[in-house]
Amino acid sequence: MPHPLHKIIGDFINDSTLPSCKIIKDTACGGNQHIPLFCSKDKSNQTKYCEVDLLILKDNKIRVIIEIEEADVKPRQICGKFLASALSAYFIHYKHGKQGFEMDESVSFIQILDTSKLKNDEPAKIEQWKNIEKSIKNIMPIKGSKIKEYKLFFCDASGFRGIRNEIVNYIKEALK
Repeated sequence: MPHPLHKIIGDFINDSTLPSCKIIKDTACGGNQHIPLFCSKDKSNQTKYCEVDLLILKDNKIRVIIEIEEADVKPRQICGKFLASALSAYFIHYKHGKQGFEMDESVSFIQILDTSKLKNDEPAKIEQWKNIEKSIKNIMPIKGSKIKEYKLFFCDASGFRGIRNEIVNYIKEALK
């Protein structure tokens, strides 16, 4: 199944955009693997909480998690992806060694929602997303979680260029 917004964001966020970082992308974003997050250093089905779309590592620690939603943009999906990541602590994948990477002390979680399937940009849905962002920020930091920042962006694939700089500026600020 094609994922145009995933691919655009995956192409945009790369080594030349963020030269001091390691960028890991899932297959929908142009990478060649899944990106599982675990609640502990023990990699197992019992400790795996979710898979994300893109990770940005700096100094061998997770600093930014990006999740892109093109199909299911309901509150349950948006909040669920955030919470599963917030409860996680490690990225472990055989392509990157057995030790995996842990979250840094302050991780930023970015969600990018696709507006292309909304009818006339459904103002109520966009306001709902803004309220979700505000509600998530109001409960942060979550006890025990290293995710300290949350940001929600929305656009469609054709309008991505309009928020491209805003996203990269947010990521660069989060990496400081």
